[in-house]
Amino acid sequence: MKKILLTLIPFLTLSLSASDTALLKQKCANNDSAACYEVGLPLTQGENAKVQDILDEGMSYMRKACHNGEDRACDILGAQYFKNKNYAYAQKFLTKSCNRGKKTACESLGVIFRDGHDTKQDDVKAREFFTKACELKSGDACYNVAIMYRGGFGVEKSRTEEKSFYNKACDAGLVAGCDRYTELDNQDKGIETGILATIKGWFK
Repeated sequence: MKKILLTLIPFLTLSLSASDTALLKQKCANNDSAACYEVGLPLTQGENAKVQDILDEGMSYMRKACHNGEDRACDILGAQYFKNKNYAYAQKFLTKSCNRGKKTACESLGVIFRDGHDTKQDDVKAREFFTKACELKSGDACYNVAIMYRGGFGVEKSRTEEKSFYNKACDAGLVAGCDRYTELDNQDKGIETGILATIKGWFK
């Protein structure tokens, strides 16, 4: 008897899942934005996102959810458009997401303006978005701002600011930021670093 019950459980679970999905689709048809989001989410994630037909269906639910005011759906639209290199559409959604404090959206906008994807290349705007992402604890964004201060891209060169942003990248958990900050800090203190320091150490 126990074996029979164990066999039936997976079928019961699948039935409940299908029932829940049907209910959500019905709510979505009645312009329930949260329901549209819940239906579309699994279709745009993981292995499903690799199957174009499934992804397209999920994106259609996300567009409806976003249109009806579901911010989480708008976030996914922006991220997906960026991933697909549809930068013109991505920028619209990413800007709103970044303004709501979505770190990855600010990062993506920084890349769009830094590299001039479907828009005029603009280092000043790129730095603004990278800086905002940095404030939201994106180590990569902090590192990018440091590089901009190092090279004078859209801003005056500043070793102080460069070093500061490497330190922020380190605080956000980026190892490369820690390494670069330490290197500059040692130089400022007159401590030799790099391969020359290593070679000299061999003869001590």
